[in-house]
Amino acid sequence: MADCLAARLTAQEEQIRLLTAEISALRDGLNGGTDRAAVAAVSPELDSLRAENEKLRYRLVHLRRGLQAELEMEKEKEEAQGRKPLAEPKGGRTPGRSTPKPQKTDSRADNMVTVPVPDKKPMEKNKKEKKQDKGRVNGGAKELNPWPAYVPERLSLYEQLKEESDALLAKKAADSKPIIVELTDGQKVPGKSWVTTPYQLACGISQGLADSAVISRVNGELWDLDRPLEQDCSLEILRFDNEDAQAVYWHSSAHILGEAMERFYGGCLCYGPPIENGFYYDMFLDGQKSVSSTEFGDLEALCKSVVKEKQPFERLEISKETLLKMFKYNKFKCRILNEKVTTPTTTVYRCGPLIDLCRGPHVRHTGKIKAMKIYKNSSTYWEGRSDMETLQRIYGISFPDSKMLKEWERFQEEAKSRDHRKIGKDQELFFFHDLSPGSCFFMPRGAYIYNTLTEFIRDEYWRRGFQEVASPNIYNSKLWETSGHWQHYSENMFSFPVEDDVFALKPMNCPGHCLMFSHRPRSWRELPLRLADFGVLHRNELSGTLTGLTRVRRFQQDDAHIFCVMDQIESEMKGCLDFLRCVYDVFGFSFQLYLSTRPEKYLGDIAVWNQAEKQLENSLNEFGEPWKLNPGDGAFYGPKIDIKIKDAIGRYHQCATIQLDFQLPIRFNLTFVGKDGDDKARPVIIHRAILGSVERMIAILTENYAGKWPLWLSPRQVMLVPINPSCEDYANKVCKQFTEAGFMADADLDSSCLLNKKIRNAQLAQYNFILGYLSSPHVGQDPPYTRDAQHGAIITSPVVPAVASVPPTDEESYTSKCPSGGPCDRLPASCIQCNHRYNCTYGKPADFSCKPKKGVHCVGKSGEQQSNFTLSIICQFCWQLNTSAYRCSNPTNCMTVACPRKRYNATCDVFDHVHCLGNRRFQKRLFCNWTGGYKWSTALALSITLGGFGADRFYLGQWREGLGKLFSFGGLGIWTLIDVLLIGVGYVGPADGSLYI
Repeated sequence: MADCLAARLTAQEEQIRLLTAEISALRDGLNGGTDRAAVAAVSPELDSLRAENEKLRYRLVHLRRGLQAELEMEKEKEEAQGRKPLAEPKGGRTPGRSTPKPQKTDSRADNMVTVPVPDKKPMEKNKKEKKQDKGRVNGGAKELNPWPAYVPERLSLYEQLKEESDALLAKKAADSKPIIVELTDGQKVPGKSWVTTPYQLACGISQGLADSAVISRVNGELWDLDRPLEQDCSLEILRFDNEDAQAVYWHSSAHILGEAMERFYGGCLCYGPPIENGFYYDMFLDGQKSVSSTEFGDLEALCKSVVKEKQPFERLEISKETLLKMFKYNKFKCRILNEKVTTPTTTVYRCGPLIDLCRGPHVRHTGKIKAMKIYKNSSTYWEGRSDMETLQRIYGISFPDSKMLKEWERFQEEAKSRDHRKIGKDQELFFFHDLSPGSCFFMPRGAYIYNTLTEFIRDEYWRRGFQEVASPNIYNSKLWETSGHWQHYSENMFSFPVEDDVFALKPMNCPGHCLMFSHRPRSWRELPLRLADFGVLHRNELSGTLTGLTRVRRFQQDDAHIFCVMDQIESEMKGCLDFLRCVYDVFGFSFQLYLSTRPEKYLGDIAVWNQAEKQLENSLNEFGEPWKLNPGDGAFYGPKIDIKIKDAIGRYHQCATIQLDFQLPIRFNLTFVGKDGDDKARPVIIHRAILGSVERMIAILTENYAGKWPLWLSPRQVMLVPINPSCEDYANKVCKQFTEAGFMADADLDSSCLLNKKIRNAQLAQYNFILGYLSSPHVGQDPPYTRDAQHGAIITSPVVPAVASVPPTDEESYTSKCPSGGPCDRLPASCIQCNHRYNCTYGKPADFSCKPKKGVHCVGKSGEQQSNFTLSIICQFCWQLNTSAYRCSNPTNCMTVACPRKRYNATCDVFDHVHCLGNRRFQKRLFCNWTGGYKWSTALALSITLGGFGADRFYLGQWREGLGKLFSFGGLGIWTLIDVLLIGVGYVGPADGSLYI
């Protein structure tokens, strides 16, 4: 066969030489010459021959290398048996040895041979190359000898089909027609159908572009670079920096790994897809041991030899019946053909001895894979089903540059150091136990993080009009049959018999919330109805997929469902997106937004889908953040917005989701009484989660912060380090005061450790503040000092003097503002000191022990002077006060109505007579909604004339208070509504409510 290919190649090269000479003569005869595109148009035969010759050259080189390797192995066997070695025949072919013998044993070790990594010119080796080959005796690529029996049988059938396909392609090329190819820059170049390839056109543009090209996109469809174009089309050449090109690159790398696995293990290949970062291949090893990480070196050596051979990727379309014959040895490929392939024909791709079912496309040849690494293996089930066969999965990654691989390896080391499972163990946050797999045990400090996150979301719920509910954990299976989950999700649910029925633990909250909505008649006045639930959920995940906190069986979500009408979707989506940004800004996450639209298999009216998608698009546009379209990726029950957050080391995670659901209200027959009196009006459900799974969010935050938690979320906020034993009592006292103030504080009283050791231990434990006390503080002595846990800097300024009871030194700065002799409970906040308890009930009055500052005198109700008194304060932080309680400075120019919804950062100060918790100066983001120019006086006059009671509350989103004012002032309610309308059109509107009463 090698001789035949060589003769064919020689003949075609002679034809190319003659055609080239003819073209040169023609070009010389033309005035001004012709460009490259014109030459290609004059000589399509030349392009066709060159393309075919390149493929023949690859096949000839590979065949000669394979025969040469067989010859060398045959010589070694003959010499070992003491016989005279066989003479090498002409052309490098061994007589009587066209295919390797079948494998007859299950032991891989007995059939392994060391195959030297092939050189570029195996027939012409210099002395240096021979020395390198001698050094590869123990370091070469090991593989089975002979190869599995199915390999030569598969190749033989493929060669027959390939010849038929080549003949058909040659016939189409002979009847080719001129086509026009439009490039990305708008340039149009000529070509020939069934002859011109994207690679040829890329070479015409730039050789650098052709060399760096991974794949092409033809009329929006990914297309092999060496596959001839069939008609007029648009063409885009993609490099590795394109996401689609990366997927193709890693898919081709998976085929290289698959070839190495067949040659090393001899099992049955299953699936080998690209994944988000790399690729994997599954293999079934019947009666053999599982894959070991110690074998990665041998697999990588085989992969390198495949890459060095530059095996071309060949595409071939074959009938389903023929493919069943080709893959009769592999029951998994036959399952795919019988269950997944619904067309009469499908495609396979070949590289070297590997032929695999594949839709493609692929890179031109294996030499395009410049750097490759195998880094992980695991066991899995066929298609993830625990009742099916166990498969061995091997993961890999590849890049077109070794520098990129090294950068990836550094990234993996960083990610490994941030692994939440390691940090969770080191910081004693949580652990897992075999007696409850997939269910996390949160220890006290981990529970603090868990509760802080949920309380953070609860505070936002209260501010945004959500109502928290609690629903059952166990439901009758009839509920899940109604919702549709039982038919499609029952195998992922924990179910059990109870008396004569089957019950199950809930895997989601939405069916329970539907029951809450339908338990009594509803009116349009109640909508939108926002129900939030932190209920415990259970999902029966496969044991092999459980991974720390990122994949668990027991978890909680910040789950909420909004019942609304179609006209309210856009406004509710805006609220959800603002909620999302508010939360992620606190965590420091950036994020990407994706709009997923109607899939091919959808339920419902297409007009409703179009209307909903339009409202989602409007919401995203007004949100102001960039977003991408995912056409056809929506759920069957409605479109959705997917959100991916980016952590500190550049990884993306999907946590939040906002989904529309038209089908669940129909399944549960949810209705409400509309404005027109129709009692059969149907609501729409918005499924919404910001954190997603709280467990998963804790894992992401742990790795994002690398265990260095921000103060508000930290499970170790303050460490008290007494300098000597005489300070321990005072350190305990201060620690108790910190704890009573709501901080996570500890005191290191271990007398066996020196001061430096205590500070170092606190640093390693990631305490936010480390306070060291020289002695009990008295007047004239040094205050406590801190050692910053991140930078190790010594700070000698007092820390939280109100808590540590350090006497203030600056008396004159406030005494001039504090009236003496008046009632104590009327003193401004800056004139008194209070023992604030941060564990009070939010929004409720709480009594605090206070005393006037030094130099301030006040009296009680009976007129006597008091040094201590009790003050009743509403339990809320200063930044949670009504806008009338503080004044904000505006550093930007918002005196315009050109951008009424633009936001700006303002510094706000609480008025002296208002009492609150926390800092009295804080930052706040406000809307630029001032009216400017000549409209200001008009707006002021309208505001005074029309009343405006409650309008500012509506504007600021404080609906409850606004409604209270609206109904309290009776007849003035109509003016309030007018004010609301004026605000809505941007004619009037305060930035902080000061314009209105």
